Amino acid sequence: MQRIYKGFFLIATFLFGGHSLQAQNTDTIPVSVNPELQNIFNSRTPKEYNIAGINVTGTKAFDPNLIISISGLAVGDKVQIPGTDVFGKAISKLWRQNLISNVQIFFTRLEGRDLYIEMVITERPRLADFKFVGIKKGEKDDLEPKVALVKERVVTEEMKLSAVEAIRKFYYGKGYRNVDIQMKEEAVTYASNAIALTFIINKGKKVKVNSINFSGNNSIPEQKLKKQMKDTKEMNRITLFPVVIKNPYGDTSNRRTSFKEYVGSMDFLAPLKTRDYIDPFFRIRGFAGSKFNETKYESDKERVLDYYNSKGFRDALIVHDTPITDRRNNLNLFIQVEEGRKYYFGNIAWRGNTKYSDSILNVLLGIKKGDVYNLELLNKRLGKQLTPEGGDIGSLYMDDGYLFFRVDPVETAVYNDTIDFEIRMTEGPQAVYGNITISGNKKTKDYVIRRELRTIPGEKFSRSDIIRTQRELGQLGFIDAEKINPNVVPNAENGTVDINWGIEEKSGDQLELSAGFGGGIGLTGTLGVSFNNFSLKNITKRSTWDPLPSGDGQKLTARIQSNGKAFRSYNFSFTEPWLGGKKRNSFTVAYSNTKYANAYDQYGSYCKSCGDTSYIKTSSFSISLGKQLKWPDDYFNLIYSLDVRRYKLRNYSNIFQGISNGTSTNISLRISLLRNSAGPNPIFPTTGSNFMLSGQFTLPYSLLGITDVTDNSYRLPEFHKWRLNAEWYVPIGLPRGEEKNKQFVLKVAAKYGFIGRYNKDLPISPFERFQLGDAGLSNNFALLGYDIIAHRGYPVYDKSDPRVNPDGITPSQFFTIFNKYTVELRYPFSTSAASTIYGLAFFESANGWYNFKDYNPFKLRRSAGLGLRFFLPMFGLLGFDYGIGFDRYNQNSGFKGAAKFTFMLGQEPE
Repeated sequence: MQRIYKGFFLIATFLFGGHSLQAQNTDTIPVSVNPELQNIFNSRTPKEYNIAGINVTGTKAFDPNLIISISGLAVGDKVQIPGTDVFGKAISKLWRQNLISNVQIFFTRLEGRDLYIEMVITERPRLADFKFVGIKKGEKDDLEPKVALVKERVVTEEMKLSAVEAIRKFYYGKGYRNVDIQMKEEAVTYASNAIALTFIINKGKKVKVNSINFSGNNSIPEQKLKKQMKDTKEMNRITLFPVVIKNPYGDTSNRRTSFKEYVGSMDFLAPLKTRDYIDPFFRIRGFAGSKFNETKYESDKERVLDYYNSKGFRDALIVHDTPITDRRNNLNLFIQVEEGRKYYFGNIAWRGNTKYSDSILNVLLGIKKGDVYNLELLNKRLGKQLTPEGGDIGSLYMDDGYLFFRVDPVETAVYNDTIDFEIRMTEGPQAVYGNITISGNKKTKDYVIRRELRTIPGEKFSRSDIIRTQRELGQLGFIDAEKINPNVVPNAENGTVDINWGIEEKSGDQLELSAGFGGGIGLTGTLGVSFNNFSLKNITKRSTWDPLPSGDGQKLTARIQSNGKAFRSYNFSFTEPWLGGKKRNSFTVAYSNTKYANAYDQYGSYCKSCGDTSYIKTSSFSISLGKQLKWPDDYFNLIYSLDVRRYKLRNYSNIFQGISNGTSTNISLRISLLRNSAGPNPIFPTTGSNFMLSGQFTLPYSLLGITDVTDNSYRLPEFHKWRLNAEWYVPIGLPRGEEKNKQFVLKVAAKYGFIGRYNKDLPISPFERFQLGDAGLSNNFALLGYDIIAHRGYPVYDKSDPRVNPDGITPSQFFTIFNKYTVELRYPFSTSAASTIYGLAFFESANGWYNFKDYNPFKLRRSAGLGLRFFLPMFGLLGFDYGIGFDRYNQNSGFKGAAKFTFMLGQEPE
């Protein structure tokens, strides 16, 4: 078959988005050309032809039959020439597939009314590779998924434009508004019909916001409006010289009046027009908070209007906003607002309420006639914006089963500056819980999760039940508190609500491991494990060990510590949080055995055999039973603990003056009343409180005649000990639109302690006293059961007078009374299950006394500083604090030696 290149033929082309039918005439016509083919377009009368054959050339990646199918042409089709646009439509169909860059249709032969055609295809190239030039590797890694380029795919114009736009958007978000992007397209030799794209990027300099200037704000100061712009900030500044910036709106009626005074005092600025903005500040470059992001800028303008609305300016709007680039390529933003009238609430009427009266709802609403109009506040009080704290009308109804409750505030009248409202309510029926399911637990058994749920099938729906359940699950220690998802599915048809509790398990187990070997000392080290989701029932089933049997929510801890002959300690405890499985009654049993030896001779040299002849041994066993109370509320728990400790001294005089041999047995009963509503994350609580009141008692042996007051051996120590701890957590400063787990939290705490005696003829027991100072880490005095109270910024001290610098003092005895107060401002950097990290700034004061005669709660040692906390599931809590003790001031060196760095490990110290 011969293609006609010269003579009368039809060429239908579709190139770069346009197609045409062209008739060409040449002087030389091959003899073999069918004369009728030459006359196809010469005829003025349309004639019908039959497509007898279709040939496709130029395809490499696509099957010719696929091209024919896409075009819509087929052998046997009837076409009229002239008069039919069937070939143009075929070209359009091929072009829409984005597979080809050019297509031509030729008439190659005509036999009677049988027409043979040829489609010449030029395929689009495929993407062999792409790269970025002029940027760092980290930016390249970030850009690759954003440009959405895939190798071996057909390259289209839209694909290239989208990639360039994605790059531009990426750098706009980083403040590079002047980014220049050049795209270079090159054919590759190692692949057929393939190209490589190179994006040459010149970021330029970051565009900062030099100034934000409001005009038209007659009622609200400019500085308050700027504070609403959370993501659009001015560059920091220092006073240096005046800069003139033209105000495009000419309105300075409410702009910084001090600027006018400033201008008036400078003769050389007299020729300037008063409507120009005189900025007597020079902006410091390079602060990341001032970068300009157009998307965030739009959101910030909405925040400004929301703030106006909250102040009663319902009709406020932004008339214009103009960014002007200065000579340093930074932006000066000029925003003109129109405040409109300030409105106030008028009469508020209720419709549709049958459960609660108007008077009760008015009290809960807390908005009276004459209050400044604030639609956001109105919606919040009505419960249209639900919060975990509750206290709104929506929470009142939902806590009583009204899941289908609806409320709509409707403006019924607007007169002068007053707006009347009608609150239209639809209470609906009370809903009950239907199907309650659990998902996501792989190790933990269903019943462990289900016993924590307060959403019981058949019981009345309550929003507070769901919030409380989230807290209880998060407190378990092996459920990620941030990933608990109650999927609530209401069923209006039958008045029920189904809930699927989606959870994500985390590792709550911890490992402590250290080891070493010293000449003469021997093996030293620590091995400790803690399992928060242990299963005692499956301990005989080897298949459940991973590494120990798990899934029943029990807690097992074991710890071995050794320092050669000088020290060794064994500790073990087991807790069942639901004794019997039906009620939240906890059961704990614990055992410890410790030996602290004098492993050095009189010359201070290590003595291998000294540890066997001079030591103190302690062994203890305790059993505790806890019960959840229903009154005053079910946040309360009552815990009874029986503790038996035995102390044995042998040629060891470092503890009790005048006593180096003997045995002492301390038997005490401790009763603790606790209320813990802090949560939802136990590592970083954001709301709630934690209270503990406890009393610890021994028998009054001397009053019972069991011991004699002249016996100073402490064979049976007697005392009564009281403790009170109180902590509050308050979330503060949550900007609109930010995540709730990224907010500041204020912690306020107060702690008190007192240990007394039954018999006035006996000294107060040396056991169970209070050690104050340092990081709260244990020491050899902890063998006597001392309560170790941390005081950041101070070493351990034993003097009550805060005027006495405690540096360089070795405590000889510890306190019988103490007070401690703490204020911390915390901010979380990460609250994920893998790691919880937060920083804090603290101020605390504390002191101790030996009797009530010297007790003065206002004589306290004060300190302040900064700290950082890391919680890693495998290792527990790590903490670092840098505190300055204000009462360590030295007249010669000032505060130079008053700072102290402390380290804590395991758990937050008292």
